[in-house]
Amino acid sequence: MVDSQRPLSRDYEEQGYFVIRNYFNAAEISTLRAIILKFHQLWKHDNADFYEQEAFNSSLITGSHYLGGDDRVKLFNFISSKKIMNVVESVIPANPAFMNTQLFFNPVNPQLKDFWHRDCQYDHDVDVQKKVIHDTQVLHLRVPLFDELGMELVPGTHKRWDNDEEFAVRQEEQGRLSSESLSTGKTIKLAAGDLLVFSADMIHRGLYGMDRLALDILVFDPSANFVDYVDDDCLPDNAMLDKIDDPRLFINTIHLKATA
Repeated sequence: MVDSQRPLSRDYEEQGYFVIRNYFNAAEISTLRAIILKFHQLWKHDNADFYEQEAFNSSLITGSHYLGGDDRVKLFNFISSKKIMNVVESVIPANPAFMNTQLFFNPVNPQLKDFWHRDCQYDHDVDVQKKVIHDTQVLHLRVPLFDELGMELVPGTHKRWDNDEEFAVRQEEQGRLSSESLSTGKTIKLAAGDLLVFSADMIHRGLYGMDRLALDILVFDPSANFVDYVDDDCLPDNAMLDKIDDPRLFINTIHLKATA
């Protein structure tokens, strides 16, 4: 729980995350849930085998493949709402840029276990990971659409490298598994209406169970080179920009792509 007297930026700077309880009201969550469930049902139909065997998340929710223009505008307006932007700019005050959206759900395959990771491990070897955690800034803003078990985070690992136990578990070395418990892990239970903000590169894992369905909004610091990760179809076109109350988050990305 965030202390209202303590700046959010300080919590993020020290711990790599913060939670704001009951940040969104029931109407906001209901409207968002209806759009996301529409996407999810269509995505599951198109990706049935993958969903049954391997999937625990999807991405590109703001794209044109599954949602119509009106729903996309509603989603863009939620992502760039005053509530979201106030939080984003508390951590990235200068020209934050939209990267992507992801949807996290329970895997159908019971053999899939929740696993510890840093997002950067999927793009970089260990030596580069050690550098990346100090150089880059990618925020996950998690909006649970139903009450869920939440996440486990290792506080402070947005700024420090793994200890021996963390590395062995995360990398599955010395007979360890990435689904094992970590003595340094902290469980953050989440309810619909909460907002969890955390560093993409800290050690973390989602916890499977209950009615898990959580929208993650990914935002990055424009000084980092992440524009290649942005799918053009997931950005609003000019007509949509005119319908977004505060389109700065998307305009910043569009400008970065134009000058890349």
